Amino acid sequence: MPPMELDRTDIAILRALQADGRQSNLALAEKVNLSPSPCLRRVRQLEEAGVIRGYTALVDPKAYGLPLTLYVRISLERHARDVVETFEQAIEKLEEVVECHLLTGGADYLLRVVVADLEDYQRFMSEEIHVIPGVASIDTSFALKTVKSSRVYKKP
Repeated sequence: MPPMELDRTDIAILRALQADGRQSNLALAEKVNLSPSPCLRRVRQLEEAGVIRGYTALVDPKAYGLPLTLYVRISLERHARDVVETFEQAIEKLEEVVECHLLTGGADYLLRVVVADLEDYQRFMSEEIHVIPGVASIDTSFALKTVKSSRVYKKP
């Protein structure tokens, strides 16, 4: 299915929902200058087209008990299909990994990992990451502070 063509109103709806996904349809309609019925119809169309993939709560990892955020760059020994599939399937099962991106450049993957403390990180690395076949190298950086975290995309 070809991607949905987004107009200015669709983009306004998306930005408003990214900023506050719990707002009522009435509040959303007011923000985007539509009446409630057409606004709801557009939201449903965006959902059905897969532009809106779902709704979730943004939970503070520190309040949840996972104050340590790490960025882990991983390179594979080789890029054969079986190695890549094995790695990606293993990563999908790990709850500590909240994001995994296939990259260009020096490393093959970038993981965003949240853990409780250094001991939890050491356990995660030795029991979960190091045992995945085909991993050639691992380079980890600790996030010291979050300067910006936004879920609202810029206007196209």
